[in-house]
Amino acid sequence: MTTDAPTPAAPYGTPDTPRVAVRGEARLVVDPEIARISIAISARGTDRRTALDDLTRRNTEVLALIKTYGDSVEKLETGSFSISPELTRHGRGERVRAYHGSVHLSAELADFTALGELTTRLADLELTHVTGPWWALRPDSPAHGEARRQAVREAVQRAREYAGALGAHLAALVELADLGAENSAGYGMPAAPGGLRGMSYGSAEATEAPALDLEPQRQTVYAQVNARFTMTPPDLTS
Repeated sequence: MTTDAPTPAAPYGTPDTPRVAVRGEARLVVDPEIARISIAISARGTDRRTALDDLTRRNTEVLALIKTYGDSVEKLETGSFSISPELTRHGRGERVRAYHGSVHLSAELADFTALGELTTRLADLELTHVTGPWWALRPDSPAHGEARRQAVREAVQRAREYAGALGAHLAALVELADLGAENSAGYGMPAAPGGLRGMSYGSAEATEAPALDLEPQRQTVYAQVNARFTMTPPDLTS
């Protein structure tokens, strides 16, 4: 007794089971969920120890200030540290004129009210440079899932309209894939316009800096899918 193997589906459909291939797209504009700022702390001294001591003191002061905001600061990281000599440009021998030191930090906040206050307080510190903010969504933001769902719904609707134009209707889903997945022909994901907005702040002389009023920049979320369906035989007589 033999069992007949299932007949593989034709790759491009048949007159009895034609296929329709479509692309579904979605574009959402939503409020940002987090903001990042970069802090650069500098020091300069005529000898290495003086520069290093000043840099250590300022770094401690910056970290202490940021940590006073508690849970408003979700992430605080040190990016890089450097201290290097500045050599004189004249004379026969190389002589050290001064030493320059720097520390780079990054902070991530979800409380945008605290962000405006922290930004100006940091910029008010001695030899402290603040850059940002850069607005963003979290990697697991619900906005990404909603965009994907909308893209799938659009693909189904588009395929249904194509089938309906032929007097047919959709029968089954054959394939659903992100663009670029499984060697599908893709069009690429467009870059979100204005994804980052940056501002720089240097130290100020005022005794107390006012909180900066920041307007969060809305974020654009894209989703695109390829979908293939089978449909009933079309009515080509009308």
